[in-house]
Amino acid sequence: MPSLNVSFSDEEMEGVRAAAAAEGKSLKQYLHDLGVREMHRKRFVAGAVAWADRLRDEFDDAFPDEVPASQRSDGAAAA
Repeated sequence: MPSLNVSFSDEEMEGVRAAAAAEGKSLKQYLHDLGVREMHRKRFVAGAVAWADRLRDEFDDAFPDEVPASQRSDGAAAA
């Protein structure tokens, strides 16, 4: 597998090192895990969006008086 060089500012590197130390991991392991976590997060979000999309019509039928916040004229957020 090819190696990858990533540049961080001194301030960024300090933060990354502190985060790795807080998790008790080497810098290499922390950065690896960070990438894997982000990949899993994106999969989770995509699944959650797909799940919500599948249930939207059922919810709208069950609660016809509910209007999504994005469609409210007053811009109020959902409670």
